[in-house]
Amino acid sequence: MSATVSMLRSAPRTAVRSYSSSSQPQRKVTILGAAGGIGQPLSLLMKLNPLVSSLSLYDIAGTPGVAADVSHVNTLAQVSGFAGEEQLGKALEGSDLVIIPAGVPRKPGMTRDDLFNINAGIVKSLSAAIAKFCPNALVNMISNPVNSTVPIAAEVFKKAGMFNEKKLFGVTTLDAVRAKTFYAGKANAEASEVDVPVVGGHAGTTILPLFSQVTLKSKTLSDEEIKALTKRTQDGGTEVVEAKAGKGSATLSMAYAGAIFADACLKGLNGVPDVVECSFVQSSVTELPFFASKVRLGKNGVEEVLGLGPLSDHENQGLQSLIPELKASIEKGIKFAKES
Repeated sequence: MSATVSMLRSAPRTAVRSYSSSSQPQRKVTILGAAGGIGQPLSLLMKLNPLVSSLSLYDIAGTPGVAADVSHVNTLAQVSGFAGEEQLGKALEGSDLVIIPAGVPRKPGMTRDDLFNINAGIVKSLSAAIAKFCPNALVNMISNPVNSTVPIAAEVFKKAGMFNEKKLFGVTTLDAVRAKTFYAGKANAEASEVDVPVVGGHAGTTILPLFSQVTLKSKTLSDEEIKALTKRTQDGGTEVVEAKAGKGSATLSMAYAGAIFADACLKGLNGVPDVVECSFVQSSVTELPFFASKVRLGKNGVEEVLGLGPLSDHENQGLQSLIPELKASIEKGIKFAKES
């Protein structure tokens, strides 16, 4: 069972008992884009997390209402809402963890790359504010295209003289959540028993689930089944966009995945040993400067970027084919940050 699943199942008990904040560090979490489709459910999930003592919600508009709503949930975190650029600094000050789901969502027929021109500018301005007001915070980037927005943030932080590669994460957890769910469904197993590393990037064929390393060994799936599961994992976002018929994207599952990764980061900050999740980070695992793989989290953010492990022939082929596309997306982000 994942830490966040356990957290959510235990939330009612947490809500009704008195809570001593002295038993753990005080942690401020800020969500940038808290009034959006991902931001609202993510705000609720972070309010349920007993590791959060202060929850700061920011968006260009609508945040006071979201904050008022979430604040009525009887858990530990004290909630504050901030709206408009003039309040961004106050929202960020003192943050231990900043989560960024800000930006426009995908629509039918839209690729993650189509989002670039709008979301890249948003991420650049928010990153500049983070560099100014909370330069030591861990940053969890959800805004798509993650393959480009993480490099944009890195360049902004470098320009500000405060880039720390251990503290910048692209949140690819939804790919792992989907891979686990889809594999469990095909293998007729409990999803909580399944763990699948997902490496590469966070868009289309750059997403590479390593089903050969799945923890569940009770049933072996065929090569064709694995290929189909790989494609479904890669197309998971499109599956939701099409199912919502133009009225939304993967907001609820992304909020859940974002809460899982944020919880892992907070546990790492608090010194919980051997916290491992996949994330898109600065990496030397391949020739690319950024790459998603398993990461061990700790008090400084990234404690160790783990290798890929043994790959099947199918996975090796996928790895070689994804590198050019991922490289182009990374370079696009870097170019935008430097030239705009």
